Amino acid sequence: MSDRFDLVSPCVSVCTLDPVNGWCQGCLRTTGEIAAWSSLDYDGKRAVLERLHERRQAIGLPTRRQTRRRRARASGARAT
Repeated sequence: MSDRFDLVSPCVSVCTLDPVNGWCQGCLRTTGEIAAWSSLDYDGKRAVLERLHERRQAIGLPTRRQTRRRRARASGARAT
């Protein structure tokens, strides 16, 4: 499954590291995750994305899944 398609980087071009937790304030990745992204295979990228989902939940931010559903409801479309 890892060769079927590539996952898009979670970068949102707000590249400032939080001095307390070391996460990028835009995408919540660590410097190690940012540096490794381009060399990770599909499964490695999925693992990073899952950690980002957990981080967003832990600090009370809406997850991308919740945001996508909210946008779909607002436009009358159905979220997947």
